[in-house]
Amino acid sequence: MAQFVELWVYLSATPLFGLTATLVVYVLAQAAYGRLHHAPWANPVLWSVLAIAGGLLATGLPYQTYFSGAQFIHFLLGPAVVALGWPLWQRRAELRARWARLLLAALAGGAAACATAVLLGRALGLPEPVVLSLAPKSVTAPVAMGVAEAIGGIPALAAVFAVLTGLVGALSGKYLFDLLRIARDPAGWRARGFALGTAAHGIGAARALQVDADAGAYAGLALGMQVVLSSLLMPLAFRWM
Repeated sequence: MAQFVELWVYLSATPLFGLTATLVVYVLAQAAYGRLHHAPWANPVLWSVLAIAGGLLATGLPYQTYFSGAQFIHFLLGPAVVALGWPLWQRRAELRARWARLLLAALAGGAAACATAVLLGRALGLPEPVVLSLAPKSVTAPVAMGVAEAIGGIPALAAVFAVLTGLVGALSGKYLFDLLRIARDPAGWRARGFALGTAAHGIGAARALQVDADAGAYAGLALGMQVVLSSLLMPLAFRWM
């Protein structure tokens, strides 16, 4: 037992621990996700977060120590987002034909996501910095942090809200789309994907890619459009307000 404790102390103090723990937990969660036929509630990101957070709390391991290794995976977020451009390149002809409708949908979806978050936060009497941190919740976390800082919010809190929003979208999207009777034909998959990417950014886009190629491509497009539009328009809108 004493040798095990010594080994744990050694491993938990090295950057290799965070990297290994993240990979092992995610691989196990992904395997369970596949065996459960990709049920939305079995989302591997959700269960990986819960498992790792629970482990850190149970062992008392500081998050900074864990992240010293996990940051190697964090670095791959950038290339992963860029890789979403490949499905869009394959569909460039149809995107050129629909660019006006897609831009209008992105503007409407982004404005609705921001406005509902702000109105709900103020209706609940939340402090203004918290409300401003909620505003970019449907933008991918790194960009949400920058937008929140620009409009007077709290960047770290904005990142938490963005991750939670992505998880909620990935978990509930299928049921909501079915409730709205959005068809599962090519047009329906495009609509589902674009809506999921608009509301739930990268986590929603990852879920869409697992379900349908067209849905994943349009989710990636919506994610990119929200990043650009929110970065440019949200600070201007809040400065004007």
